[in-house]
Amino acid sequence: MDSFSLLCTGALLAGGLYWFVCVLGPAEQKGKRATDLSGGSISAEKVQDNYKQYWSFFRRPKEIETAEKVPDFVDTFYNLVTDIYEWGWGQSFHFSPSIPGKSHHEATRLHEEMAVDLIQAGPGDRVLDVGCGVGGPMRAIAAHSRANVVGITINDYQVNRARLHNKKAGLDSLCEVVCGNFLNMPFPDNSFDGAYSIEATCHAPKLEQVYAEIFRVLKPGALYVSYEWVTTDKYRSDDPEHVEVIQGIERGDALPGLRSHTDIAETARKVGFVVVKERDLAKPPAQPWWSRLKMGRIAYWRNHIVVTVLAALGIAPKGTVDVHEMLFKTADYLTRGGDSGIFSPMHMILCRKPHDSDDDHVQT
Repeated sequence: MDSFSLLCTGALLAGGLYWFVCVLGPAEQKGKRATDLSGGSISAEKVQDNYKQYWSFFRRPKEIETAEKVPDFVDTFYNLVTDIYEWGWGQSFHFSPSIPGKSHHEATRLHEEMAVDLIQAGPGDRVLDVGCGVGGPMRAIAAHSRANVVGITINDYQVNRARLHNKKAGLDSLCEVVCGNFLNMPFPDNSFDGAYSIEATCHAPKLEQVYAEIFRVLKPGALYVSYEWVTTDKYRSDDPEHVEVIQGIERGDALPGLRSHTDIAETARKVGFVVVKERDLAKPPAQPWWSRLKMGRIAYWRNHIVVTVLAALGIAPKGTVDVHEMLFKTADYLTRGGDSGIFSPMHMILCRKPHDSDDDHVQT
């Protein structure tokens, strides 16, 4: 082969690699690129050690159940997965029902907008995003409602990513991000006009603790909506396959333990909320929320090849391959949970903080 042919072949290979990694890689046009994958706030040389540390929590399950241990557990998880989530999924770290004729991005945005519509927030209102991640929902909600949204996340790396995205989107005047523990929030009593959490409070060791904190910071009469991860009425604790699926979801998503759908409203009432509405948004006529996971299997394999190559070249931190493989396996457990109907990531509860006394009223 002459030198010209070698040059052309090299150029084609280089162009193909660039297209495969940098063009196919990002989940969104303004998302994370594969070549920028990191371990969040963890230095590159310690990513693999922290991955092992994350799994060590599951060898000491009693520690996961304590409020003192959970922040470190969840913070480690999000340092490991934030870049991969953003690269492979997008800036909104949650699911949404599929909508015929709508893209995944559009379905996600509508799912987020519904949350702020339910709490009836508008321009000038101060709204709390409990567990905001890198701020995908926050930006959609701020743009839709023009409310001032304050997000809180335990992970400092996510705070920096969210602030960067807020500025790029031109929404930094409406969106504020705070690093903190939602079990002990740095906000005064009665300081928010509304609040929402989208698939975030599942990380709390005890749901009562986070609901009590949200109740504390809301103004009397304010509304709070949450999309909760739960086991449904189809789950059977004596079915080994059901148990395997739920434990797989817990291990792969940093969950102290999934709650039953029957626990949610009971917990909300226990801390003082009036339950206005409760409904599983995953139930028919909603289209399957897990269809995106099924459709994305080819992308997962492609991304895994990319991550493996980048790690071998020393571009991605050592341990990134392990993290991506964990998330790949977790996607399978989530799909099985959706297919069987034993798991829902969008059990919706709408609550109101009463003024003095209020009658309990639930809509299903």
